[in-house]
Amino acid sequence: MIELQGITKVYRTGSQSLEALRGVSLNIGKGEFVSIMGPSGSGKSTLMNIIGCLDTPTAGEYVLDSSKVAGLTFDQLAAVRNRKIGFVFQNFNLLPYATAWENIELPMLFDGKNGRRRRERVTELLNAVGLLDWRDHRPTELSGGQQQRIALARALANDPPILLADEPTGNLDSKSGEEIMAILTELWREGRTIVMVTHNDHIAAHSERTIRLFDGQILP
Repeated sequence: MIELQGITKVYRTGSQSLEALRGVSLNIGKGEFVSIMGPSGSGKSTLMNIIGCLDTPTAGEYVLDSSKVAGLTFDQLAAVRNRKIGFVFQNFNLLPYATAWENIELPMLFDGKNGRRRRERVTELLNAVGLLDWRDHRPTELSGGQQQRIALARALANDPPILLADEPTGNLDSKSGEEIMAILTELWREGRTIVMVTHNDHIAAHSERTIRLFDGQILP
C-alpha cells in the first residue's frame, strides 16, 4: 500500500540546509497498523507529510497503492489525498465556526458528493462515534475527546483506505485517549491501513509494528 525507497528531504533557507530525512526506505502493507516513534527533530512529521502527500521528497521514490506519486502536481496530490487518505491531528484542526455536522461534511463537498449522500454519510459517521446528538455543536462546545471523535469522523468522510494519525491522543486525558485508540483499533480490524505518530509507548503498543526514527533515518 505504501512504498518508500531512498526518500530524502532537504529544507533550504538561503545558504543553510537541513536534511530532515536521509534515505528512508519503508514498506507498509495494506491493512497494517504501524506506529512511528522518535525524538523531536527525528523526521517523524516530515515523513508523515510525505506519506500523506502534503509534501514532496527531495529525492527518492514514493508509490502509493501501486501508483507513483513523487512527481505529481499540487492539484493531483490534492485529489489523491481526498480519495485515499484521512488525517487525524493532535490539535483536531476542526473549523471553529462550523458545527460538528459541517466539519464532517466538508471533505464530501470537496469531493462533489450530492446532498442526499452527504446527509446519509454524516449521520452514519456521527452515530459511529456516538455524537449524533451533538451534531449542531461547535468545537468550543465539545470536550477534547469529543472533538477528536468528530475529527476522526471527518477523516472517514470519503471512506479512505488509509488513515494517518499524528499524535491523536496527545491532547487528551487517558480515558479519552483510550476511547480514540479503541476506535482506531476497530477501524484497523475492519481493514484500514493506519499509520500513527506517537511519543507514547503505551499508545504505540496498540499497533502491529513500531518504526523508530533518529536523525532522519530508520533505526534497525
